[in-house]
Amino acid sequence: MRLLKEHWVFMASIAFVVLNAAFMAGQIYWFSVLPAVLLIVWAMLTAVDRLIYFIAFATPLSINLEELDLGGIGVALPTEPLLVGLMVLFFVKLALEPNVLDRRLIRHPITVIILLQVGWMTLCIIPSSMPLVSLKYVLARLWFVSSMYFIMSRLFQDTRNMQRFIWAYLSGLFIVIGYTLIHHSQFGFEHDPAHWVMTPFFKDHTSYGAIIAFFLPFSLGALTMPGYSATRRILAFLMFLTLLTGLIFSYTRAAWLSLLGAIGVFLIVRLKVPVWAMAIGVATLGGLYWANHEQITIALERNREESSDDLGEHVRSISNISSDASNLERINRWNSAMRMFMERPFFGWGPGTYMFQYAPFQASEDRTIISTNFGEGGNAHSEYLGPLSEQGLPGLGLMLALVLVTLVKGMRLFARMPSGVDRRLMMAALLGLVTYYLHGALNNFLDTDKASVPFWAFTLIIVLFDLKYPVGLPSSLPEEGR
Repeated sequence: MRLLKEHWVFMASIAFVVLNAAFMAGQIYWFSVLPAVLLIVWAMLTAVDRLIYFIAFATPLSINLEELDLGGIGVALPTEPLLVGLMVLFFVKLALEPNVLDRRLIRHPITVIILLQVGWMTLCIIPSSMPLVSLKYVLARLWFVSSMYFIMSRLFQDTRNMQRFIWAYLSGLFIVIGYTLIHHSQFGFEHDPAHWVMTPFFKDHTSYGAIIAFFLPFSLGALTMPGYSATRRILAFLMFLTLLTGLIFSYTRAAWLSLLGAIGVFLIVRLKVPVWAMAIGVATLGGLYWANHEQITIALERNREESSDDLGEHVRSISNISSDASNLERINRWNSAMRMFMERPFFGWGPGTYMFQYAPFQASEDRTIISTNFGEGGNAHSEYLGPLSEQGLPGLGLMLALVLVTLVKGMRLFARMPSGVDRRLMMAALLGLVTYYLHGALNNFLDTDKASVPFWAFTLIIVLFDLKYPVGLPSSLPEEGR
């Protein structure tokens, strides 16, 4: 017994090697993953913070088995199994300690909207056209929200952990961008290879560009972040240059536009433009478009610029709705989503079912050279029309509510926060979310770990700072005294 206690690690290792050799001789290979599983279980029980940092680092590097044609399993490794484990741990903890979460967090308007979203999606499983697909989709949303929002709410009580999380994600993204640029250079940085040179880490250039744009505001803010050493500022500068280069050669027009929108929001916040003035501005622009939509459409149809290697032509092709196949296919998907909504306006067709159901809703006049008869092209290319077709009008309403409430909360929060690290972090999170909100009008990636991990973490940052700096707290107080 004394020898066993002193040398149990050595003996357990020998036993594992012998057993694994026996299993492998019998062509049974699953036993080989036992050490990794035990390590993960140990981390979940004793070092959740380190596990979360690892998930952040591994997310840009994760590989979806579905993309590798491994039996059609749509699971991203290693992140999604870890997120599932964290979700189980969260619900066990919640059952044992009902008061484990801050009640202020639960009552916050953004949290309420998130819970209503998950609740409505769950309800939509019942009338779904494909209940099993919808169930998997809702479970995926649950493991993202429970891990990256609720569990992280404890970790992010220390704002230094927010930065550690972001830097962990950026470290993984830096590797992916480096790989992509090296791979792309072998093709002379041409336009067509830019669509797939980031595989197997990203499905295509649109999601790749969206995530780079998501983190560019933080990388820019890190250049002058209070408390950073000269070495860390140099690293921040290198990271910013890498992200910027990666974005340019991603040829992702939607990501470029989303950055322009983020700059616009930043100027609005800095100039302290009131919310009512913005609402009037948006309503005015909407009215002008409605009154002149025919003339605007005619003008857009005259644009014949195609996507190309020339960056100037590529930018001008953004408004080409007459011959650019990518733009026309988006219109096809959007119109299909609207027709699906008209047929099932309240519950929709079920969460996650658009890609399996939209084919019959394609009109002949909308079809393009890249359209498929069986609707094998993917999702609705919109974070707003996708929920509308899959979850009905309440689904769209809840998504818009999440965007608008987060925006308003973040903009008002900036005005009452003192200068310092917290304010920089909050603004970086807000602008990162703005890039995704705008990009979400043209694409949707919240069903993937690449986008969901930072999306819910950045949303949580806004909420936690809103709780830390409540309305009525004098903004003149130094940050250290709050």
